[in-house]
Amino acid sequence: MTKFKTYLYIIVLLLNTRVSAQVTIEQDPEIVQNNINYRISQSETELENYHYYNAQKNLDEALELAEKVGNKKSVGVIYALKGRLQLIIQQENKALKSLNKAIEIQRIINDNKNLGTSYKIYGDVYFSKQDYYAALDYYTAAKSKFQEENLNLELAETLLHEGKVYFQLRNYKKSRDVTEQALAISKHYDFYKIQSEALNNHAIIYSKLGNTEKAIVSALEALNIANTHNFTNIKNDSYLIISDLYNSIGNYKLSRKYLKDHLKLSDSIRSLSRHYSTNSQETQYLLNEEIEKNNEIVEKLEKAEEDKNLGTLISILSVALITILSLLTLSLYKNNNIRLKTNTMLHKKNGELIIAKEKAELASKTKANFLSTVTHELRTPLYAVTGLSNMLLEENPKPEQIPHLKSLKFSGDYLLTFINDILQINKIEANKVDIEPEPFNLKKKITNIILALNNSAEDNEIKIHFVYAQDLAENFIADQLKISQILINLIGNSIKFTKGGDIWIRVYKVDQVDKIYTLRFEIEDNGIGISQEKQDHMFESFSQGSIQINRKYGGTGLGLSIVKGLIDILKGKIYVKSELNKGTTFYFEIPLEYTTVEEALESKSNYSEIDKTALDLSNVKILVVEDNKINQMITRKILSKMDLSCDVIDNGEEAIEMIRNNDYNIILMDIHMPGISGIEATKRIREFDKDLTIFALTAVTIEDKMQEFEDAGFTDIIPKPFKQDEFEKKLYNALALKKTRSSNA
Repeated sequence: MTKFKTYLYIIVLLLNTRVSAQVTIEQDPEIVQNNINYRISQSETELENYHYYNAQKNLDEALELAEKVGNKKSVGVIYALKGRLQLIIQQENKALKSLNKAIEIQRIINDNKNLGTSYKIYGDVYFSKQDYYAALDYYTAAKSKFQEENLNLELAETLLHEGKVYFQLRNYKKSRDVTEQALAISKHYDFYKIQSEALNNHAIIYSKLGNTEKAIVSALEALNIANTHNFTNIKNDSYLIISDLYNSIGNYKLSRKYLKDHLKLSDSIRSLSRHYSTNSQETQYLLNEEIEKNNEIVEKLEKAEEDKNLGTLISILSVALITILSLLTLSLYKNNNIRLKTNTMLHKKNGELIIAKEKAELASKTKANFLSTVTHELRTPLYAVTGLSNMLLEENPKPEQIPHLKSLKFSGDYLLTFINDILQINKIEANKVDIEPEPFNLKKKITNIILALNNSAEDNEIKIHFVYAQDLAENFIADQLKISQILINLIGNSIKFTKGGDIWIRVYKVDQVDKIYTLRFEIEDNGIGISQEKQDHMFESFSQGSIQINRKYGGTGLGLSIVKGLIDILKGKIYVKSELNKGTTFYFEIPLEYTTVEEALESKSNYSEIDKTALDLSNVKILVVEDNKINQMITRKILSKMDLSCDVIDNGEEAIEMIRNNDYNIILMDIHMPGISGIEATKRIREFDKDLTIFALTAVTIEDKMQEFEDAGFTDIIPKPFKQDEFEKKLYNALALKKTRSSNA
């Protein structure tokens, strides 16, 4: 009895200690995380040492802790390691399931580093399944993440595996190139293990490409690194590769030597691995234990049956029970197989969708970068085209030259409009368009738009009718610039496709919730109309009625696509109703917030009219920083017509020195130049001159760079190609402002 009490006391003490420890752990998140990290680290060590059962046990315990405290990052890492373990023990389908869980979590929390690792292991699984093209897709996704995070070790490992895939596909040249990339990174950062593996791979690749001499050099170099750093498995591979290479050139003596070294080391590795139990061995051990327990139960039952003389009845019942269990087992087996196949297919499809999404995102980024570069390169020569055509038209050309120059000017303006439309579409598709609400008078806004387009309407003998509902308020808060752009596009379309007819513009209210009015805008014409077939594609990019219509009426086919995108951004809807040769009606509905402001703000030019005769231009000095010779000439010519003199320099470094040593009134700074950029030059100028007027004279997309321009310290921006009157206003206003400040000083 005394011993029993002692044992009971020890058990209670242990339980209390465990509970106390558990409470302490639960109360301290840092201890919990350290525990999780320790188990993850231990599992990785066990994996390296072939202790797969111990690795699985550590991962299970770490997962339980991580899920309990809600640490999603650790959960993702653990599932990825489970996938790696399951790959090692040849449970590929389970590995895919674990990796899908890891990827799903890591994508949600933007854990790019570990997401790349999961993609890489996913690729390893498909490599094991000999689905090489799927493996390449996942290696590509992994590389993208590793490059984003500057993870050079992981990138080198992925390139190494990618090279092995190309080798299996017998694309030996591509395999060599990719492996060389892995080798270059590993040499640069002293990743000796990857370096030795890459050299071994190179040896095999060069052997296939027929360069045995280079293959031997690579394998010997790999062996030397493996010996130095004690990479046993890599050294063993090197022995076998070198033996095969010497055998292929007939040097049987050296071939036997390295083969003996390989066999000796292989025996040593096998001897070592015998001490470790694999997952299957552990499972078999547990299974045998259960079988023994079941056998004991069966023996006891049989003995009980003999004692009670119920042998016959028990036998019948046993047969019936076994039959039922067999049928149930068979049914469960079939259902399980079906479920496994379905799950495998779903996991594969899910993985393919993830890769497709990654590719789409990469393609979108590439397209945006491409458009930004191309539009800049197009705007620069357009500056020359529009500038030269304007100058030639103003310099008393011959009468027969005037139509040609006007055609040139028209073509330049058309191309600029086309570029701007492409940029607008790209911004809409990339969700980079922001809503900028402000109070304005809607009725006045539409009236001003009609006045601006009236000349074009009169040229086509069109009469515009404007109907604004009498009971509708006039002042609203909304993005008036986008509403103007929508109306200009739609009314402009009606003018383009209507000859000698009428256009009706109607605005009225269809719904109201508190201060939010839903307004309907209708633009109706009696022009050529649109067929039902074409109406189905009206709002797609580059969509027009036909090639003949495009040639006859002009246009890029982007206007309606821009309209649709802007209306979607404003949370509205657009519809079209049309009949051939009878006319078309576009009507859209958008929500606007009513305001009681009596006189809503109207968009005004940032620059008022200046009497330039009041300015003394004789002592004004302007510096033009521009590397393009034609653009230099055009800018100099424009300034000369404005009675302004200028100096011209073609790079940022010299511009800084010129400004430091001279007293300039205005700087016209290009952005892209050899040496330092205009942005960097302006930053340096602002270090010693805070008040100098510096205009960014640039062909880049302003909206995307606005913050960068402001941070650099530019006074304002003049986009190329610019309109001459706007250019003059900005310069005259800047000079007038300087004069005012000087007078007040």
